Amino acid sequence: MSNNRINKVAVVGATGHVGSHIVAELLKNGRIEITAISRKDSKTTFPSGVKVARVDYSNEDSIVEAVRGHDFLVISLNTSAAPETHPTICKAAVKAGVHWIMPNAYGMDINNPKLMEENVYGPVAKRYLEDVKSAGGNYVILSCSFWYEWSLAAGLNFYGIDVKDKKAVFFDEGTQKINTSTLAQCGRAVAALLDLPITKEGDKPALEDWKNKALYVSSFLVSQRDMLDSVHKALGDTDNEWSITYEPSEERTSKALQEMYKGSFAGFAQAMYTRVFYKNGDGNYEATQGLANERLGLPKEDLDAVTKWAVEKKLKDGFVYEGQ
Repeated sequence: MSNNRINKVAVVGATGHVGSHIVAELLKNGRIEITAISRKDSKTTFPSGVKVARVDYSNEDSIVEAVRGHDFLVISLNTSAAPETHPTICKAAVKAGVHWIMPNAYGMDINNPKLMEENVYGPVAKRYLEDVKSAGGNYVILSCSFWYEWSLAAGLNFYGIDVKDKKAVFFDEGTQKINTSTLAQCGRAVAALLDLPITKEGDKPALEDWKNKALYVSSFLVSQRDMLDSVHKALGDTDNEWSITYEPSEERTSKALQEMYKGSFAGFAQAMYTRVFYKNGDGNYEATQGLANERLGLPKEDLDAVTKWAVEKKLKDGFVYEGQ
């Protein structure tokens, strides 16, 4: 690091859901040097302007050499990655002298202990956080909730809305509001954070403001009802053309957990998503934690425009794997 700025960023998972958006926004910066960390046998190609370092994720020394000299490491791993991969990367990064790590714990409100305990993804996110801590590194967690356009298009097991078959399951009354973020906003948030001075320069925000903390960002504070109304605008239809059912959120979560324990991914998804819609407001973290949107200069987004994009992408291409 020099001139009190982050100059070199390494990204694990640079072509993944959130990783690709982080890279895209960092490239717009033009100042920061980006290195994609990739498996040595991977055939993945990367955007122009991104350096590539091939590694053996089972070999800590291989990772150390790849990330040495970088100021910040972003980890965006696929959920199918081997359990030992994340801690190995964290240990290697600290050993290589990387001062900052963004662990693979996106979305969760780490300052809500009850939610972290009761949401099925909470223990996973906590483990990722502990990987950085045990390695002796500094972290910033991106708390962005679920990816809006991805989740909306994913079907009933996620936000409870099936755009293709025009079915909806409302948890309780479907009016509980939660925070949600687009993938693009997640990318912009990380790029804006890494463009800040590391330590304070006057009264402006600095990276150190979020040292070993969560960075809370959001695109929208919406309910399922808001989402479906936005979908109606995109499709030009009404509730009358949809099959809409209602299910108590706690009951739905309980049943989903039973299915998850039988090995059902649908059960896992249902339990993870439904839990944040509880009437206690756990999913509305802007009310309890505040947002960094304004401090980072993030734009306000248009819910209907993003919904329309997601709906059209879903109907044209099927399940959405890429963001806006």
